[in-house]
Amino acid sequence: MAPLEPHEKVLVDKEFLETEHGEIGCAECHGGNPDAKEITAAHKGMKADPTFPDADQTCGECHEEEAELAKTSLHYTLATYRPMVHRRASTDPKKLDLLDGGMDNHCFSCHASCGQCHVSRPDTAMGGFINGHHFNSKPDQTNQCTACHGSRVGNEFTGQTGQGDVHYTKHDMDCMECHSGKELHGDGKTGHESRYDVQGSAKCSDCHDLDDDVEQHAIHEDVVSCYVCHSQPYANCYACHVGLDSKGLAYYKNPAEEEHLLIGLNPNSDSDRPEKWVLLRRVPAVPTSFDYYGKDLLTRFDQVNNWKYTSPHNIQKVTSQNRECNNCHGNKDMFLTREKVKPEMQKANAPVIVPDDQIPEKQDVPETEKEDAPKKRSYF
Repeated sequence: MAPLEPHEKVLVDKEFLETEHGEIGCAECHGGNPDAKEITAAHKGMKADPTFPDADQTCGECHEEEAELAKTSLHYTLATYRPMVHRRASTDPKKLDLLDGGMDNHCFSCHASCGQCHVSRPDTAMGGFINGHHFNSKPDQTNQCTACHGSRVGNEFTGQTGQGDVHYTKHDMDCMECHSGKELHGDGKTGHESRYDVQGSAKCSDCHDLDDDVEQHAIHEDVVSCYVCHSQPYANCYACHVGLDSKGLAYYKNPAEEEHLLIGLNPNSDSDRPEKWVLLRRVPAVPTSFDYYGKDLLTRFDQVNNWKYTSPHNIQKVTSQNRECNNCHGNKDMFLTREKVKPEMQKANAPVIVPDDQIPEKQDVPETEKEDAPKKRSYF
């Protein structure tokens, strides 16, 4: 993403001063001393982003319900990260402290405050006003949503990789068409294990009635996730490692990324997404990810799979896998089988790996259909 020009980042639009938010004095939200005559004194105690971590004392003065919910939202807290990593971590308290220090450096800088969704670019995208300090009730897809969710979601959705998502490329829908404020502000609850646990999260069925007149819908309903048939290959990352450079700045290295599509067993089948067959995406966690901070910090790595349930943002009505039954049935290349997982990762991913004898059998296809069907495609 191209950086904003320096003047764009800081200049307040004069028209903003005529808005409801603009009529509130700067110091009311940002602090500082508006009566001071000297710049240092005027800016003492000032907060560039007063909406983190004190949204209830700024936004909450007028938007009480939204601010109260947002304080516990996953965008605001990233609350699922630490418990998930701790499930893989050593039980040694000293090693756990080292791991937490590493996570503080690398895992908790991408929070989204109220301001970073409604006024400016997120800090991790180099910040700055996107519209002269005007407040936008609806976040900007480019400057806010995909500024953080860019490498996977943004590129897949807009077609930087693959054909893009039909909702965007043909129907000009943006992120908020599916991800409403009700979802993004959170449900006020804590203890979620993943983003899919949040009440109000988007589902295909929110807009699409399953048409049982379509034979494949009738056959696969509640057994196969919509994404299995309607997604395209997506990015999968491997072996991320973190550290600090000579100036103490946090960095990460991800040596490999591949685009493919793999069907696996649903690790969350007891949730409200009960299908047996789902898509899995490789996340970059490995046992040595935090070795910069100490050896053997993730000694219980096998407790959590690193091939995760995924819902790629690259939907198409017609895809390679749904053009013909045997593009999936009997096609071992389409499934996360044991040999596709490194030996040291197989125990962790046992719940999602597909045994050979569970791969759906090849279907008998009438000769007329075989002539019309495109050739089966493998992603490997």
